[in-house]
Amino acid sequence: MPNPKRKKRLLLSLLFLSIPLATFLTLWLTPAGGIFENSRFQKYAEKRFCQEACSSVINLHYTLSDPSLAGINDYQATFGSVCLPDPEEQEAALQEEEAALEQFDENALSEENRITLDILRQDLEDQKLLCSCFALQEVLGPSLGTQAQLPVLLAEYTFRTSQDITDYLKLHSDLPRYFQEILAFEQEKASLGVFMNDACVDRIVEQCNSFVNASDPHYLQTVFEEKLSSFEDLTPEERDACLDAHAKLMESCVLPAYRQLSDGLLALRGSGTNQTGLAGFEHGTDYYLYLLRSQVGTDATPEEIEQRLYRQLNEDTKEVSEIVSADPSFLLSVSAPELNFSSPESMLEDLTTAITDDFPPLEQVTWEIKYVDEALEDFLSPAFYLTPPVDTNSPNSIYINNSSRMSSLELYTTLAHEGFPGHLYQTVFFSLTDAPYIRHLYAPGGYIEGWATYVESYAYEYAVRSNPEQTDSARLMWLNRSINLCLYSLMDIGIHYHGWNQAQTEHFLSAFGITDTALADEIFQYIVETPANYLKYYVGYLNFEDLKQEMQQKEQEDFSLKEFHEKLLEIGPAPFSVVRKYLFS
Repeated sequence: MPNPKRKKRLLLSLLFLSIPLATFLTLWLTPAGGIFENSRFQKYAEKRFCQEACSSVINLHYTLSDPSLAGINDYQATFGSVCLPDPEEQEAALQEEEAALEQFDENALSEENRITLDILRQDLEDQKLLCSCFALQEVLGPSLGTQAQLPVLLAEYTFRTSQDITDYLKLHSDLPRYFQEILAFEQEKASLGVFMNDACVDRIVEQCNSFVNASDPHYLQTVFEEKLSSFEDLTPEERDACLDAHAKLMESCVLPAYRQLSDGLLALRGSGTNQTGLAGFEHGTDYYLYLLRSQVGTDATPEEIEQRLYRQLNEDTKEVSEIVSADPSFLLSVSAPELNFSSPESMLEDLTTAITDDFPPLEQVTWEIKYVDEALEDFLSPAFYLTPPVDTNSPNSIYINNSSRMSSLELYTTLAHEGFPGHLYQTVFFSLTDAPYIRHLYAPGGYIEGWATYVESYAYEYAVRSNPEQTDSARLMWLNRSINLCLYSLMDIGIHYHGWNQAQTEHFLSAFGITDTALADEIFQYIVETPANYLKYYVGYLNFEDLKQEMQQKEQEDFSLKEFHEKLLEIGPAPFSVVRKYLFS
């Protein structure tokens, strides 16, 4: 006969056991169950961030001021590695990554984590495209190459702790190895028949020589001394030791590394026989499609992009004709309105006020205007912004290149591009959303540069808002910039996808009244060196314009420009297919 007490105890045990089981099933099978899936995904994203951020201490330093916040306490202070991957290892790594991403149920994730998952999935598909054309990647270049960007990154390397100083000096000692790896990569490219043309070699060598032959003391030494003088956690003896170590490393490592790179490239000069763009290489158009997806952030085909570009070109030229027809005096001369600002700083201050009706507010942020060293003026952009670590949002440095000789309107709109409501504003706004750290490693240039170009169009209006009589003149200046960027983008596709040579490019430009052969040759060479670069700016801009028009059609009288911009900024940098998905969800 069964024991009734034992049966009761068993019943109670099963009852109590069923309570946590029911709770677990309820949590897992309802929206609350996302707690577990979100936690799993966040751990995956954090682990992946740590692995990728630590691949280069430059990336790590410019992403986080305090790596321990991400659980990073041990890393190698190096520039990372440059080499052709083993195809089998590459395929295995991609398969492993795909399996890892497939394990997550996106329906159980928060919107923030779904966005991240979509971005990582998109990147995985992009990396698959790269497998057949990895050797076509280029780390060097006269304007955007590693050797051109590195001096600025070193000059702006912030010293927050003594470890930062140690890492900085270790980077100096690592530079010969890093540049030797780059040279080995270039030698392998030469053996595969995909080395750069002689004009590109000559421009890089010129830039290297300019860096090596900079004034004595070298500006990196001067900047290092200035940063040490404001760093309080060193004794006078330690400061002197650091200065001495830096001077020796400049002479024994940094300058010799640049000479070694220059000499190595000269030895390879003549190996690059392709005088056109990517289309002149085997798998070149495959690589171009990869750039469109990964760098521009678009799923559109080159043919679809061309159609959109020509449509915009027609719209802009039509508007120019309408303005000129209304005021024929523009036929005689069109000059940029002169603005009454005393300094770049006063322009940025004005922009922070001008944007308030169209863009969401941003908490007080500090910034500083700096100037490109003379030794680098011929090789760097007219202006650029260096992104700060996401955990500090400072320093925010905007560099101006004095060699560009911009008009006051050009400077104002350039500062809008780099500052408010452009790069600086967008970067800090997104950082304040506390998005996962890994999002900051996957930011397509099409979103970043497209946003900054998109807001430029507003800046031309802001610049003359106190002088309505200059509105048409400022509008013509913007339309001229838009048309130029459109033509450059069409040439980019022509050169890298259709295989245009120099003569075909000159013929294209002549149809638009540009007959200066030297100018046409310069444009051709720059586009050859920087495939898809103009598309990041202009196709990115057009994507934002198209999203705005689509949202206006959807919301009609309920459309709010400020709310539209706020939603774009909250979604943050992502491929445009992802941006659109969450903008309209």
